[in-house]
Amino acid sequence: MTHFPRYAIYYAPAQGSALDRFGTELLGHDAWIGMALPFPAGVVAQIPDWHELSADPRKYGFHATLKAPMVLADGKTENELRTACADFANAARAIPVITPTIDSISGFIAVIPRQRSPKLEQLAADCVRAFEGFRAPLTAEDRARRNPTKLSPRQAEYLDRWGYPYVMEEFRFHLTLTGRLGDARREAVLAMLRECFARLHLEKLAVDRIALFRQDDAKARFAIIGDWPLRAA
Repeated sequence: MTHFPRYAIYYAPAQGSALDRFGTELLGHDAWIGMALPFPAGVVAQIPDWHELSADPRKYGFHATLKAPMVLADGKTENELRTACADFANAARAIPVITPTIDSISGFIAVIPRQRSPKLEQLAADCVRAFEGFRAPLTAEDRARRNPTKLSPRQAEYLDRWGYPYVMEEFRFHLTLTGRLGDARREAVLAMLRECFARLHLEKLAVDRIALFRQDDAKARFAIIGDWPLRAA
């Protein structure tokens, strides 16, 4: 049985930024303030079942995973985790800068880098390692939910080691906008989202902050409870 609350360390665009408004409005939920938002004009007209297609990522808020959701280990506290987030952010590091694009990844649609970024992958790996001491071991139920028999041997190894299969070289940065879509639906939705994204004229994106998200129970959406800008080397 999954215990709560759960915490995650994500990248979330700066509150009020163009990318933040783009993602939160498309998901219909603002994790910064815990409020539902109306979808952008025209989206539901083009995709009538948009509410259903965006239901899965809406639960988590607009984000990219760095340290996947976890229950705190025995003896660890939220205040200690906040302090660790501040310490992590204050360590000087190279700030990854990517060229963002909208594309399909493993069947769902997300904002992803046009090219893979070693600096971004290093940031994610550092985050996985830095916060591992806060993670309670996976329960059998949580492990089973990841369908380990469908993972590659390396992904299954990472699931057992780090509590999440898509870390280290398996990591793919993505700010998710839809659940998994079948081939018949994907192209129309992809075209609509690319059209919306093009209006931002966002040619570069600095992944320059981390945010601490919390989920209070199984029915609750994740909410941002703290964020910290990363210190550039």
